[in-house]
Amino acid sequence: MKLVLVAALFVCLSASSAFAEDADFKSMFNGENLLGWHVNENPKSVYIEDGCIVAHGERAHAFYVGDTGHADFSDFHFKCKVKTKPQANSGIYFHTKFEATGWPSAGYEAQVNNTQSDPKKTGGLYAIKDCFEAPVKDDVWFDYEIIVEGKHVVIKIDGNVITDYTEPESPERKDGMKDRLLSSGTIALQAHDPGSKVYYKDMMLKVAK
Repeated sequence: MKLVLVAALFVCLSASSAFAEDADFKSMFNGENLLGWHVNENPKSVYIEDGCIVAHGERAHAFYVGDTGHADFSDFHFKCKVKTKPQANSGIYFHTKFEATGWPSAGYEAQVNNTQSDPKKTGGLYAIKDCFEAPVKDDVWFDYEIIVEGKHVVIKIDGNVITDYTEPESPERKDGMKDRLLSSGTIALQAHDPGSKVYYKDMMLKVAK
C-alpha cells in the first residue's frame, strides 16, 4: 500500500512541475513567415529561407511577441535547432524587451559563434559566463536549449550542459551592462553583421505555470 501511495505522489509531483511534459511546449515559428516576431532597425536582416528564420545582414534583432503582441515570461525552457555558416556571430537574448535600435540592453545573451573572431563561443552567457571553445561546428544543425528557473540558468548544446549559472544576490555589472539581470521578458534573435549568417528552426517554448 505504501509503495502505491509513494508512486501516486511521484506522479502528482511530476505533473505539477513547471516543465513536466513535452506537450506543454509551444511552437514559436510557423515555418512560413515572421508572424509572432517583431524585427527592429533593419527588417531585411531577418528573413525566411527553406522553412528557417535566417539572421543575416546589418545589425537587427527579431523579438518574439507571440500571439498577444507582447510576450513576457520569467521561468521558461526554450529549445531550437541552429546552424551557423563560417564566420557567423549571433545570439539568443532572453528576459529582454523590444528596443528600436542598438544591442538589447535588458536581459542576457546566449552566444552563437563557432568560428567568428570573437573569442566568446556558442553556449556561453555572453560577458557573464563565457565559453571559449566552440562545442559544435559550422554547417551542421545542433540543438540549443536555455532553461531558466528562478535565478538559475542552464544552457545546453546537443544535450550537453555548457553553462550552469546562478545569478548572485547583488551581481557586479560593468558599465553598460547594468540591466544584464534575470527578471522577465522575451526572446530575441540577433543578426550581427552582413558577414554573419545563422539559421534557426524548430523553436519551442515552455513557460512555467
